[in-house]
Amino acid sequence: MEYTQLGRTGLKVSRLCLGTMNFGPLTEEPDSYKIMDHALDQGINFFDTANVYGWKKGEGVTEQIVGRWWAQGGGRREKVVIATKVYGVMGDWPNESRLSALNIKRACEASLKRLQTDYIDLYQMHHVDRNTPWEEIWQAMEQLVQEGKVIYVGSSNFAGWHITMANEIAKQRHFLGLVSEQSLYSLNDRMIELEVVPACQHYGVGIIPWSPLSGGLLGGILEKEGKRRLNDDTQKKLDQRRDRVERYEAYCKEIGEHPADVALAWLLHQPAVTAPIIGPRTMEQFEGNLHSLDIKLTEDQLKKLDEIWPGPGGTAPEAYAW
Repeated sequence: MEYTQLGRTGLKVSRLCLGTMNFGPLTEEPDSYKIMDHALDQGINFFDTANVYGWKKGEGVTEQIVGRWWAQGGGRREKVVIATKVYGVMGDWPNESRLSALNIKRACEASLKRLQTDYIDLYQMHHVDRNTPWEEIWQAMEQLVQEGKVIYVGSSNFAGWHITMANEIAKQRHFLGLVSEQSLYSLNDRMIELEVVPACQHYGVGIIPWSPLSGGLLGGILEKEGKRRLNDDTQKKLDQRRDRVERYEAYCKEIGEHPADVALAWLLHQPAVTAPIIGPRTMEQFEGNLHSLDIKLTEDQLKKLDEIWPGPGGTAPEAYAW
């Protein structure tokens, strides 16, 4: 397994991050345990979850599954760098969501209880909260760090200017600030190259791409389309991008690799990326994802992928001006 530092920190994490969103709703608990055990066997030490995963309001189903897996012992907790999130709705009362100091404190305590651990390695804000001042957010996060309940703080779904503002205010408070940003990023979703990627590179913020297969579009979808009916959203996306998908899958076949593995490998070749999040539902899917680590794309191959899936044209403002 390859390891890299998370952003500008000294923390070492695996180049693939195991996403747990399917654990509970789509993957039974015993199978979830097997996937997590196998991840450790393969050297993956970076796991991602969220308080809302499991999609039963307030229950934190997926965090509970991870907690019960850790409770089996065997050094499981000590080996894992866990990332979880705060922001989503966890109850019906006004202060059971978003990023008020009150909700950050309560949500962290609740996640710790469900995860059966004393600390969270990476506590991520699941979305920007435009109604809460950064002074309040950082005061709450600083308190959790001082209490030893949180080690590092990250963001998710932030714009480039949000990352800049957050880290400049953190700097004024002599606080480490954001060390990671979890963004939608794939060959098909390259919007963050305009401003998020440059901001992250400037501040030493590691990028953790979510949906690296663009909702299945990059995972060999043409073969799947012939075997089963796609859901409406996936079918619509395919209809909009069919020409590119056909060229992409033909090129993957030409170089002898599966489309999903090439999509992950492409992300691993992007300099700002720490670790794409893989979210396997089955052990078979997980095994397939691991192969991406072995794929070394040449400059010509990367250029060809850029031709098939062109990005925004580089960073702002040159991407649209001069």
